[in-house]
Amino acid sequence: MVHGRPSDRKPFRAPAVHRRAYDPTHFVLTMLWSADPAVVRRADEAGIDRIGLDLEVIGKAERQKNLATWVSEHDESQLPALREMIRRGKLFCRTNPIHAGSKDEIERLIDHGVEVLMLPFFKTVEEPQRFVDIVAGRATTVLLVEHCEAAAKIEDLVGISGVDEIHAGLTDLSLSLNVANRFSLMTSPLLAHMAEVVHGAGMRFAVGGIGRAMDDSQPIPTDLIYSQYPRLGATGALISRAFFGGGGPDSIDVVAEIRRCRERIAHWQSRPADELEAAKDRFIEKVGPCSIR
Repeated sequence: MVHGRPSDRKPFRAPAVHRRAYDPTHFVLTMLWSADPAVVRRADEAGIDRIGLDLEVIGKAERQKNLATWVSEHDESQLPALREMIRRGKLFCRTNPIHAGSKDEIERLIDHGVEVLMLPFFKTVEEPQRFVDIVAGRATTVLLVEHCEAAAKIEDLVGISGVDEIHAGLTDLSLSLNVANRFSLMTSPLLAHMAEVVHGAGMRFAVGGIGRAMDDSQPIPTDLIYSQYPRLGATGALISRAFFGGGGPDSIDVVAEIRRCRERIAHWQSRPADELEAAKDRFIEKVGPCSIR
């Protein structure tokens, strides 16, 4: 359920399509930035739900060339070693955007035992349709909505049979909308509408990435970011590289930090709507307002 003020959009009627059932009470954490088997083992032991590789290279460096963002050097050949380290979670991969070699790429990933596949950066409905046609129900499918043209088609995207989840990617989405602070999108009418449509279709909605709980050293205190998830009814996020700090996973107690993360998410999930709105107001004071629809 999305908490907040009423939308002025027409009510959305969810299409009747096939997708996997999900537990709306469980917050799904995904880690995709380390190919080190030792790190993957610790992440799995800590209870991170999905762990794997970021294989997206096509177009990403050009899109984010003026940002201090990370472009992966992961390779499919690293998957067998990672798969051996995962006992509790699921093996995950972010693929390349749809391209001439997508079918071969996805087939190889499924052959490697990847259980969750995320499609990044697309603008049309045809691209994710092609994605789920190739996957053909053999893995959980996640659409990473990170362009304004894709966001504008959210009602069509949730109508694609075989799409299991929607994840709003804040960095590229903010670039496509010319929004200076990507976090401000979390309070925008656009994201509220996306959340409403996704929930109306009975799907998991995930947003961006999160750092460690109660970390006030960041430009935006992480607890304020955490508070936005229940307000949007979002039940998933990427684990950001900032989660582990400059020292990496060996510098923190990963099990304890993941537990604290889940405790703070649960805290905000238990708060009433008026308290979530108050947290939204404090968040806006930090990031600025965003009226993008």
